[in-house]
Amino acid sequence: MQPHSPSVRATGLTRYFTSGDESITAVDDVSLTVGRGEIAVILGPSGSGKSTLLQLLAGLDRPDAGTVTIGGVDLGGLRDRALTRLRRERVGFIFQDFQLLPRMTARQNITLPTRLAGGTVQDAEVEELAEALGMADRLDHRPGELSGGQQQRIAVARALLAQPDIVFADEPTGALDTATAGDLTDLFVWAARTRGQSFVIVTHDERLSDRADSVHRMSDGRLTTDPSSAD
Repeated sequence: MQPHSPSVRATGLTRYFTSGDESITAVDDVSLTVGRGEIAVILGPSGSGKSTLLQLLAGLDRPDAGTVTIGGVDLGGLRDRALTRLRRERVGFIFQDFQLLPRMTARQNITLPTRLAGGTVQDAEVEELAEALGMADRLDHRPGELSGGQQQRIAVARALLAQPDIVFADEPTGALDTATAGDLTDLFVWAARTRGQSFVIVTHDERLSDRADSVHRMSDGRLTTDPSSAD
């Protein structure tokens, strides 16, 4: 990461989709900056464009207009292989559908991205994360043996293990009860404050906004920032 560069910066992002003869603007001229160690929450109803925006910010999709930089690197200037390498080395993902491999244990799912990136996995770190998420006794279970909430916590541990510069999370508390969602939010805040990791979280859960550094709202593809969280 370049010195003093934001974790992620988007400028004028626009993304269109076509349905028959109709053109739909899913993301409409969105700009957003998230600094190192900051938590940004994007609230909005289903269909507002927030998940599409998250994919653009994370480099999982390319915009029709606008730019995204991660750690000062312009994603639009990267070929697919270089973009994949950047995501693997510097970005963590928490997907709404978990994307756990069914034949692997929880422990293996947690450590897989770190191993693929050539990193070293310390068992103590895996167990510390699992303990913090209430999953220490489930590490040798496969996803099919876990509840939805437990699978979600494994997906969170997988994203955090390699200590990526920035984590993109799509509805990370969606399958969790209130107490567990609170514990997860505490973990995000701890990672941001002590490790300097940044988080961009899209959610329906208004409670997450209480702990965020900035709160944004998505509606019909447009992004606005809550005045109380604006610099």
